[in-house]
Amino acid sequence: MDEAAAAQAEEEIAYLAKRHRISPAIVREIIRRLGSSERSAVEREIKKGMMRR
Repeated sequence: MDEAAAAQAEEEIAYLAKRHRISPAIVREIIRRLGSSERSAVEREIKKGMMRR
């Protein structure tokens, strides 16, 4: 079960990275910093970061 959850998390990270055209490492860092892998929260942080550019 743990491997399935890890695979699911990696798929989610890859999806978000591709959708927002950023590195998967950045997505992992945002998830680590937020303490949550909830998609809407991560996407909100990505948009905040994009606005700073």
